[in-house]
Amino acid sequence: MRADAAILARGLRKSYRGGGWALDGVDLEVESGTVHGLLGPNGAGKTTTVRVLATLASFDAGRAWVAGVDVAARPGAVRERIGFVGQYAAVDEVLSGRRNLEMFGRLYHLGRGRARARAQELLERFDLVGAAERPVRTYSGGMRRRLDLAAGLVLDPRVLFLDEPTTGLDPRSRGEVWSAVRELVEGGTTVLLTTQYLEEADRLADRISVMDAGRVIAQGAPAELKARVGGGRVEVVVGRAEELGMAAQVVERMTDAPPSVDRDALRVCAPLAGGGAELTKVVRALGEAGLEVEDIALRRPTLDDVFLSLTGGHGGGSDEVAGRVRS
Repeated sequence: MRADAAILARGLRKSYRGGGWALDGVDLEVESGTVHGLLGPNGAGKTTTVRVLATLASFDAGRAWVAGVDVAARPGAVRERIGFVGQYAAVDEVLSGRRNLEMFGRLYHLGRGRARARAQELLERFDLVGAAERPVRTYSGGMRRRLDLAAGLVLDPRVLFLDEPTTGLDPRSRGEVWSAVRELVEGGTTVLLTTQYLEEADRLADRISVMDAGRVIAQGAPAELKARVGGGRVEVVVGRAEELGMAAQVVERMTDAPPSVDRDALRVCAPLAGGGAELTKVVRALGEAGLEVEDIALRRPTLDDVFLSLTGGHGGGSDEVAGRVRS
């Protein structure tokens, strides 16, 4: 495998018991010391891919290496080099944060003294010292997930698998987890992240693989994937419904493209190849037409646009437009 690849998969295939393929030839490469995001609609194979690479599920064909170790040939050695944080907290709510981390340390055969020392290191790293003696049931959602991350790092893994780590958290708690992930990567940890939040992938991931029907259908940095969708679009919101028709005519003339019209939102949208200079021309033309414009903006492509473009928009309807993808 490549010297700078923390994860390398070639042609991974895994069949369902009832027939069909959960993974149908997955190719994946994750550079060391980065966050790599996996996006895709419900049933795309994201979680299955992570479980296979983390040795939690078998596969039928292909090859995979994690942290330089062959997943099929030496699964035990892989487990010594990785951490895994699933969709749901694995910590015990009755125990304190400190006791949880010490328990994980003992389960990993660190020995009593080393387990205590490692627990203290992780409590400090994740800003949980003040709550270390409290039962986990009293923790906020963000604190629980930070503790869960800490538990996944007891062995100081070279590769950390995060399967939808912020599902169900409020925006503030998600921000806390994002900060923790960034600090991990700055310290040299490689993170493979599956997420249902497109904003999360955009903010955290150095590179993204888009999955659909058990395959990786696109890979690249967020900016590269957005560039595939095309240029930006102009969005114009008028003050009155009777002005929509005239606004659409002006926008079509200035952009040389048929616009879309949202009558409920009083909004007209059309592709706009240029940047600010072209937007200025549209603003001037609308003013010359005597239109009352409530808002006008140049919108750049988002990961929402990338996802819908690549997967054909079959990932679950309105949630994707709001920035979420079902796993």
